[in-house]
Amino acid sequence: MTTQTVTSTVAQQRDNSPAALVRRYRTDFATVLPSHIKPETWLRIATGALRRSPQLAHAAEKNPTSLLVALLDAARKGLEPGTEQYYLVPRKTKRGPEVLGITGYQGEVELMYRAGAVSSVKVEVVREHDTFTYNPGEHDRPVHEINWRADRGDLVLAYAYAKMRDGATSNVSVLSAQDIAVILSKAEGADSPFSPWQWNPKAMWLKSAAHQLAKWVPTSAERVWQPDGPPPETPPAAPVTLPTAEDVVDAEVVEDWPATPADTADGER
Repeated sequence: MTTQTVTSTVAQQRDNSPAALVRRYRTDFATVLPSHIKPETWLRIATGALRRSPQLAHAAEKNPTSLLVALLDAARKGLEPGTEQYYLVPRKTKRGPEVLGITGYQGEVELMYRAGAVSSVKVEVVREHDTFTYNPGEHDRPVHEINWRADRGDLVLAYAYAKMRDGATSNVSVLSAQDIAVILSKAEGADSPFSPWQWNPKAMWLKSAAHQLAKWVPTSAERVWQPDGPPPETPPAAPVTLPTAEDVVDAEVVEDWPATPADTADGER
């Protein structure tokens, strides 16, 4: 064994970073990933999420088990971690910082498309100044009108439905603000300032409606093609950058996060 090889081996043994941990378990992730997902691409997305957020990397370093649990869940579903398909949320607990995995609304919709039974999925929020009409038994889908030039007001409803490939309309999921409040009260890690419930509530309203719809339409981590035509295409998920400490208002002060905040970008377990 050459000196260079020994040096490289020692360096690898000393690298206990979260990114190195992800690479160390690449075989485990590859084993559970759906067959259409390329493991190396998925691993690059996972390590990229850790590089973008010092808070996430810190929580992963303090509790590597929680990182592995979240990433294995994302891998099993075939969703991209650290994007709006699958959030990686650092949070503070009594045991210290940890990582929580949360399926986003884009992930919920992606799993519906992969099953091959739907041709389109509609997930939307309704604000107080919108016009919204839906009477089950009378309408097969909601009628939602928006005045884009006016102030739409606060979020009041979220709904989701799918058009099936045979032309039928699925069951329609409609959630009120009270329904969302109940879901929020039971959502693990929702009180973390880095949870999308705090910095992107609209996305979580959409996720909640899509999650309810998923009870009525087929979902699949694997891509299942129907014999009567090509599968619908879904856009790639956008990476998620957590908000900075300056963006968090009236949130719990977490004293043991790194001093350097994450960069920002616009953007229920």
